[in-house]
Amino acid sequence: MAPKCFSLTRAMKSWFRLSFSRAGLKSVSVDLPDGTTLHCWIPKTYKPSLPNLVLIHGMGSDSMWQWRDLVHRFSPHFNVYAPDLVFFGTSYTTSPERSESFQGRCVAGAMESLGVGRMHVAGCSYGGIIAYSMAAQFPERVERVVLCCAGVSMEEKDMDEGMFQMKSVDEAVSMLLPQTPEKSKELIALSVYKPPKSMPSCIYQDFIDVMLTENLTERAELIRALHKDRKLSNLPKISQPTLMIWGEYDKVFPLELAHRLKRHLDDAPRLVVIKDAGHILSMEAPKELYKHTKEFLLEPLASSMYNGKQ
Repeated sequence: MAPKCFSLTRAMKSWFRLSFSRAGLKSVSVDLPDGTTLHCWIPKTYKPSLPNLVLIHGMGSDSMWQWRDLVHRFSPHFNVYAPDLVFFGTSYTTSPERSESFQGRCVAGAMESLGVGRMHVAGCSYGGIIAYSMAAQFPERVERVVLCCAGVSMEEKDMDEGMFQMKSVDEAVSMLLPQTPEKSKELIALSVYKPPKSMPSCIYQDFIDVMLTENLTERAELIRALHKDRKLSNLPKISQPTLMIWGEYDKVFPLELAHRLKRHLDDAPRLVVIKDAGHILSMEAPKELYKHTKEFLLEPLASSMYNGKQ
């Protein structure tokens, strides 16, 4: 078979790479213990007067795809760090660990190696679950937390009780890691409030070939580890000021999970619901996501109403 003459996905990746560079970021790789390497976008020039912000992507993409519409907005106000989680981008590990706590330790370890002390963390979907884990594991380093459509409070029994569109973990793996254009279209319809009416199958296939074929087994293991034996009673409570941002019509992690986490944290977090939006707010509502995140992270702590503690 003759090689493809043009890949839209690869062209977009090149454009996103240029956009990150223009936003003042550069690409580095950090070697960690246990055979782990984490790729990360970091500031070209660190500005001591600005707070540090770590942006953590979700399951369906790497950092460039998740944050492509936001890094140029955040970079004037923060020292922005955007890591690729293990098994995404060029990040990898020989460790058998697949837990969210392991991912959190890897990101925290990379930040420590890069000289980042205290930081804010913001994550979308799976990335929000990692952000929460970081806040729980490193309370002395994580200052504030932003969770965007992140099913932190889900339980293993929720799938059996019909909370999710997917009825089994196998179905979730198949949906979240689509390997055919048809499955990709199903995922878009599930994730976006107003999905595109039509898109050629070759575009979906190109994205699959470039973005969704490497480390497929390991990513499936991440999903299974996230779901197995998950109970709200085992979820640690974090004390940092926390903002939750949710799409009104999120079908991946329904809005009820936000209210459940809010109750679990004694009603401390603020919840912002974005109207007429689904799960992928970084694509559907980047301006609103940026606005609420920036205002929350830069608000003086003395006036904060996010965690009930002054």
